[in-house]
Amino acid sequence: MSHSLIHRPRRLRRTAAIRRMVRETLVQPADLIYPLFVVPGENIRKPVTSMPGVAQLSVDQAIHAARHARELELGGIILFGIPEVKDPTGTDARNPGGIIQQAIRRIKTELPDLYVMADTCYCEYTDHGHCGILTAAHAAAMHRDVDNDATLEILGQAAVSYGEAGVDMVAPSGMMDGMVAAIRQALDHNGHSGLPILSYAVKYASAYYGPFREAAESSPAFGDRRTYQMDPANRREAMREAELDVAEGADMLMVKPGLAYLDVLRELRDRLQHPLAVYNVSGEYAMVKAAAALGWIDEERVVLENMTAFKRAGADLILTYHALDVARLLHNGGTGDP
Repeated sequence: MSHSLIHRPRRLRRTAAIRRMVRETLVQPADLIYPLFVVPGENIRKPVTSMPGVAQLSVDQAIHAARHARELELGGIILFGIPEVKDPTGTDARNPGGIIQQAIRRIKTELPDLYVMADTCYCEYTDHGHCGILTAAHAAAMHRDVDNDATLEILGQAAVSYGEAGVDMVAPSGMMDGMVAAIRQALDHNGHSGLPILSYAVKYASAYYGPFREAAESSPAFGDRRTYQMDPANRREAMREAELDVAEGADMLMVKPGLAYLDVLRELRDRLQHPLAVYNVSGEYAMVKAAAALGWIDEERVVLENMTAFKRAGADLILTYHALDVARLLHNGGTGDP
């Protein structure tokens, strides 16, 4: 057979124009959600040392960042609150005047068309750094754990508080059994039946969260979170977790972290019709930033390649600290082409 008759895939790779024409997976600014860490005070911008370009922000500074997100046509933002005072039950998380409630109200007042999500968990608010109310002490503090059912009640209270402040979506991330059902019931019973839930349905006990714990000031005072976050070795369990959250009323589902769990994301996409989100977490962000600072990688191309991988694996939304930079690149015609 003549070589000229053999199909040659390279014919569709010869120029940037033809590559754009046949590109199967596209990333858009509307696919991106930008996380913000909000702290009490005014005119505060405290850099997170392990996450270059990320800072803890007072509400007035968070509004500036949110305005950039809207101008760049991002899908929205997600807020993490860091209170001035923490206590054993994370009271500020459900305080109508708490830091995250203040941020929601002011951002929605100034930017009513910006979509605002709120992380709904207790690790940032408790003085012990765990994701809810602790069980009574046993032989030693190391044997304490999060009381699942007691935590469900306060998760519902926090979600209602965010709804009252004007949030557009709540995003429970604590991996408590039954958290979606408890929050759905609380919202419905308090006049917020239209408020959707993005469940961190598949959240692994990952080593990639280290920089986030600096940003959110949420490192556990003892032990770790492996009794409620998932074992990284398990994929079938992830399917069960997601299916349970769908049955409980989740409107969207998330996989966290992202890069090391693309197989899980892909399988969920093949199994379920629900919209899927993925969290491009702090450790993934920090590694890219560190390698780029040393000149070892092309940051723009690597970040766009990662975003494309998330979309190709099945994500509808990507929560990422790169969101503003990626959106600027996309608005400027960036595609990842050399």
